[in-house]
Amino acid sequence: MADVHPEHAQLQADRIYLGWQYAMLFPDPGPPPKRPSPVEITGEPAQVDPAWVRRERLQEDMLNRPLKIVGVFMGLLALIILGLGVAEIMASSFVAVGLAVTGGIAAVCGYAVHQGERALRSRIREREAKAGREREQREHDLARAQQEHAARYREWAAKKERYDKQLTWYAVAVPDEIDRIDVAGGTLPGWSALITLLGATRLYTGGHLTVLDLSEGAIAKDLIELARRGGDDPLVWVLPTDLPRLDLGATLPPEAFADVLAHVVSVSEEHRTTRDLSFDNAILERVLEVLGENATINQVTAALRALAQVGDPRDDLRYGLLTATQLERIGTLFGRGVTDRVVIERAWALESQLRKLETLGSEAVRLPPARLRVVSMDRQAGVFGNRVLGTYVATALTHILRRSPASERPWYHTIIVAGADKLRGDVLDRLMDACETSQTGLVLTYRSLTPTVRERLGRGHAAVAFMRLGNAEDARVASEHMGTEHRLELAQLTETMGPAADGLNGSYTSTVGDDAVPAGPGGEDKGEDDLKEGITESTEWGRRASKAMGEERVLQRSREFLIEPHQLQQLPTTSVIVTHATAEGRQVRLADANPAILTFPKTTLGEFEEVRRVMLGPAEPEPALDRSDPFPANLGPPPERLDWRKGS
Repeated sequence: MADVHPEHAQLQADRIYLGWQYAMLFPDPGPPPKRPSPVEITGEPAQVDPAWVRRERLQEDMLNRPLKIVGVFMGLLALIILGLGVAEIMASSFVAVGLAVTGGIAAVCGYAVHQGERALRSRIREREAKAGREREQREHDLARAQQEHAARYREWAAKKERYDKQLTWYAVAVPDEIDRIDVAGGTLPGWSALITLLGATRLYTGGHLTVLDLSEGAIAKDLIELARRGGDDPLVWVLPTDLPRLDLGATLPPEAFADVLAHVVSVSEEHRTTRDLSFDNAILERVLEVLGENATINQVTAALRALAQVGDPRDDLRYGLLTATQLERIGTLFGRGVTDRVVIERAWALESQLRKLETLGSEAVRLPPARLRVVSMDRQAGVFGNRVLGTYVATALTHILRRSPASERPWYHTIIVAGADKLRGDVLDRLMDACETSQTGLVLTYRSLTPTVRERLGRGHAAVAFMRLGNAEDARVASEHMGTEHRLELAQLTETMGPAADGLNGSYTSTVGDDAVPAGPGGEDKGEDDLKEGITESTEWGRRASKAMGEERVLQRSREFLIEPHQLQQLPTTSVIVTHATAEGRQVRLADANPAILTFPKTTLGEFEEVRRVMLGPAEPEPALDRSDPFPANLGPPPERLDWRKGS
């Protein structure tokens, strides 16, 4: 991944995808920097103030006025003296002296006035020169500010482009060492989204998938449509209608078959001990030993009726379920007396329970191989009958896995049990162990966290995925399991799609019944583009997401929340909180299991931490916080998030 660009991340066969994490790697740069205004940068243009020039001239005139008066007076006096001298009224000597005195005074006054005017012009020129220098400096400052603005704008434009083009949805996958996923809580539409995403990514990378749907909600319907579009023709059994065509467990040896049937009987007896199971198993093993290899369920029930002395055994002889020799041997399997009475009671109980499976495999035909197999329960059938059928399928799968060699590719074959809380704890334990030793991936979904589920939640190498928990006690247990200190970010699209997804519903159509279309050859491995196209065209998720994508605003907002019980009770339909233990502590991530998010243009199959390392390099370690201080200063204020619920 380190050498591959995040946008080019490919669908990987060794990864188990559980959803998509909404995250922003680059923050919003905000509005563009404002262009600098010449007035804001340099102020008003520098120039000589005309008012100042007028004041200076007025002041100079006031200073020069006495000199001008004296100079004019002396000039007039000199003219008068000159006129008197020309008229010979005044002696020439006096005229010469008078002209010299008055001319000198007038010249001195004129010179003083000239110097004042010259000084005034010098001051005006200095002021004009200063204004010129200021204009040049301001023009320089303006040019520098514009250059800085251009640099800031280019930087902002780069951040804005990176923000607009960044990926917003990152894949959430479980680590390689995880061999089981426990899904706690959730609704039927939420399970449908999760199983469609997980199953489609397994099938499109060449894997095989078996779904045991005990939810009675057709949660794998979209997955079946995707498989068909990908070139496969999945096998779908709807029980009990398709029970005659279900050959699961037909090839098991007698001792394994006896164990399967003993666990089926234990469904109605929750408090039975291992000793009770062993007793039932011993009875069934001896009966199967009498019946021989490949004994059918109706033969077993006929033998149990004979052992329990129920009905007329001649009817079973007439129908060919038992032979006279077998009937004679059954009568001598156990001793007489009190023990005989115990055997009769248990044989009667076994027969009454196993009658629900009498048609199993009675019309079995050879079916072509399929990479997707779905065994579901008809919602119109009885609740107890469905539990019996589900227990049989789960236990038979367990024995088949125990007899199979370990796979070289973990999760190559994946088993999904939807509604696993309907199975007994010991049935689940045996299935978990068989999947672990055979390297078979196992996904268990639980509607509620019963005591049986709590004991097994996350046990071993398992990841836990929490979905909406309607029960307050279940929400409390989930919050304690994850820890309430985690802050998770929720995209508005997840909440927008939640109410619409609640209306998803449907039912299965059998592909092995009398009117089923014969299965075709298996399809070849498909790529990511084929998967995207298939999700868009073949699933209800793709059609609803295409409509939501038309509203751009749903991809622009998000909110944060802490893991608290009341928040877990209000999780959107497709939200899933994935958690598992690591060497650094418990990792908690919020994902959206909506498979249609894969078709979004800003979605990558790379995980967020992988992409962050590629784009930003290794993350710096966070400073240690002082746990004694409830408000650590180095944490700073919490980031502001836009909460559309509050209208902010």
